[in-house]
Amino acid sequence: MAYRPRMNNGEVVDLGSPCLVGSYSDHVLRVRIDRVDRRNSMTQDMYRGVKRAAILADKEIDIDVLVLTGTDDVFCVGGDMAGNSIDDSTLAAEWDPTDHFPFRHLERCSAAVIAAVNGLCYAGGLDLMLHCDFSVAKASARFRAPELLRGAPDVFMATRLADWVGLGNAKWIMFAMEAFDAERAMQMGLVQEVVPDDEFDAAVDRLVASVAAGAPRSRAVIKDDMNRQLRQHDTRVFQRSIMNPEMREGMSAFVEKRDPTWPRE
Repeated sequence: MAYRPRMNNGEVVDLGSPCLVGSYSDHVLRVRIDRVDRRNSMTQDMYRGVKRAAILADKEIDIDVLVLTGTDDVFCVGGDMAGNSIDDSTLAAEWDPTDHFPFRHLERCSAAVIAAVNGLCYAGGLDLMLHCDFSVAKASARFRAPELLRGAPDVFMATRLADWVGLGNAKWIMFAMEAFDAERAMQMGLVQEVVPDDEFDAAVDRLVASVAAGAPRSRAVIKDDMNRQLRQHDTRVFQRSIMNPEMREGMSAFVEKRDPTWPRE
């Protein structure tokens, strides 16, 4: 898939995953996560597809806004922890082979990136949202970070969460692992706008139009300047922890649908 100099209005955008629905219209690239049978959980090909969308929005002169949303009443519940994946022969020819996750690409993308949180937003879904420029959520949306039940130290979440909600709220979200509603998310600064469910699509369209009305190059310069202050993710934390006894127990407990018994040696 090579870059093209211009895009056609109403164009369907192939992101390399059957579970991502991409479309372009009026300077907006929309990406909808569509894997409802698995509650929109993300396989590696889906994460890479979102990364491709961010790269395209960064390179394509006609794209001012990238909107990321989900299908039905789920935004995204995180990575597919059961090991399911979708075979994708195009993964061997990545647009950027240095990183299989989309998080830094969303932040470095010159277009504005909006998370339209249409429902459940857990774990890796929260990671996606945290790396967008801002978020709008349905009133019925729910949020949760259950990573520590899996024995997984999520450095992407740990690095960004405190920037959005403050250190105390970040620790409560990650350590207590309790679900909370959209109104509380907005009070903490995690979400910038909450709207009634039946007004959600119109609210997203209004925000997109407002953002797209701004000068694109100036907006990109401001975004770059603001995001330059963000800390870099220390992925070595995860690398040092991957498949240690805690993570093996956490993953096994998740797959077996039981409470984990943490090793204490």
